[in-house]
Amino acid sequence: MEGGVIERARWRDVFGHAEFRALFLAGVLSVAGDQLARVALSVLVFDRTNSAGLTALTYALTYVPDLLFGPLLAGFADRYPRRTVMIVTDLARAVLVAAMAIQALPLLVVIVLLLGLQAFGSPFNAARAATLPAVLPGDHYVLGKAANDMVVQFSQVLGFGTGGVIVVAVGTSGGLLLDSATFLVSAALIAFGVRHRPVPSRGTNEPQTSYFKDLASGFSLVTRTPKLRALVLLATIAGFYVTVEGLAVPYAHEIGGGPQAAGLLLAASPAGAVAGMWLITLWPPERRMGLLSPLAVLACAPLIACFFAPGLLPTVALWALSGLASAYHLPTSAAFVQAVPDGQRGQAFGVASTALKGSQGIGILLAGLVADQYSPSFALGVMGAAGAVAALAAGAAWTRARRPGTGALELAPDELSGDSGNIPGRAS
Repeated sequence: MEGGVIERARWRDVFGHAEFRALFLAGVLSVAGDQLARVALSVLVFDRTNSAGLTALTYALTYVPDLLFGPLLAGFADRYPRRTVMIVTDLARAVLVAAMAIQALPLLVVIVLLLGLQAFGSPFNAARAATLPAVLPGDHYVLGKAANDMVVQFSQVLGFGTGGVIVVAVGTSGGLLLDSATFLVSAALIAFGVRHRPVPSRGTNEPQTSYFKDLASGFSLVTRTPKLRALVLLATIAGFYVTVEGLAVPYAHEIGGGPQAAGLLLAASPAGAVAGMWLITLWPPERRMGLLSPLAVLACAPLIACFFAPGLLPTVALWALSGLASAYHLPTSAAFVQAVPDGQRGQAFGVASTALKGSQGIGILLAGLVADQYSPSFALGVMGAAGAVAALAAGAAWTRARRPGTGALELAPDELSGDSGNIPGRAS
């Protein structure tokens, strides 16, 4: 920071960190493997049962462990060396996916292995998220997270189609074995590319407490700290605008489109999000934090126009605009992770991640119920209006929390700049 102005990081600075390159590639492989496994398992279950219902249920089960075990297992990232947690969970997932490729296994056993596979993802993701701030100083972390999030969004646009091609080429067992290989390569990248760091310290002389006390402590930290609480509230606004994903197919049918129209609608939001994340990295760090509330409102407001069921192209533009504004999640999540003391980052990440995914699941469920009673366009309009109101309330909480004297974990400008020395709990 020079002359009181926060220096914005550059992409070449971020990818100049060797440890980040290893973590980034490991994350890319993890996302690719997850997408491939979901496609392969959907094909496997449908081939064995010829049941669309069981196929959809199996796909839905890939999300259940995140909700059930997210905060419960994420705390391992605070009790053991995070590099070790990532390597062990990658190896465990490689073994589980390889076992799922055995064609003689009963379907029930495959589903149990699937649940275990997804459960191991919680401590891996928490350990990786908690390690990134130690690898990337200040605003470098924001760009590093942007790179990771862009890959995730691109995977939503392209991943399923690519996964389908691979499964057709090598079969379901071959696809699962390829997924197993991605976890092995990820473990190797982390083992050789990320340096060992000791178990993070809480900054006190108290002995380590029980696991469940730590779990309660992480939840308490988030709920009792105004800034963290407000950031989580802003993140959960996603539960209103993510409903476009759940209603894209019936909405396309309502406006007279078919599967191709639904595919275009599904691609609009993530494509907008990728563009939004790139644009938001061009803004100075202090400006990003001031625009969280307006962008959260803007992520929901375009859906209000769905009340009128405009045609395909206007809807694509509206959903793309919603996705563009949803990029506010990038500085929101970056500020959250950076503001939590290093010794509790894993657990706090698990709590926030569960709140986010829970809001998305509930939002899609509620929108589906409203659409059944009325119409998809009416449901999307309602969720857009309700989301805009909720975003205003969350934004007001964020504005209050940013005022001096609102409690611990102040988000000083230096914590969002290139000066890593002032970030709480920063590992050396």
